[in-house]
Amino acid sequence: QVQLVESGGGLVQAGGSLRLSCAASGRSASNYDMGWFRQAPGKEREFVTAITWSGRSTYYASSVKGRFTISRDNAKNTVLLQMNSLKPEDTAVYYCAARSGGTYNNTAGYNYWGQGTQVTVSS
Repeated sequence: QVQLVESGGGLVQAGGSLRLSCAASGRSASNYDMGWFRQAPGKEREFVTAITWSGRSTYYASSVKGRFTISRDNAKNTVLLQMNSLKPEDTAVYYCAARSGGTYNNTAGYNYWGQGTQVTVSS
């Protein structure tokens, strides 16, 4: 069992930055590939980015590539999402998830989820 807790969301103006944090606890939390997803009102949950357990490989949705950066510190069991040049369309609840298998950009491949943190970008 892995527990995930996100933090760092908030309200920011367009062009600003936020850093989200995901604290993982539980059995072998650092052995999991991790991902961030987001869900805007009335829309399906969508993939944002993922990182392998070692941190050596990362994956990004085209909509955030070049603006967002995922990283992890396995010693602290923490995954970070640095979000720069934020746009109003980035407004959503952001979820951290631990991957069990399948493709990185598919929610079905993740079996542990956090409760989410709200990110609101004003224009």
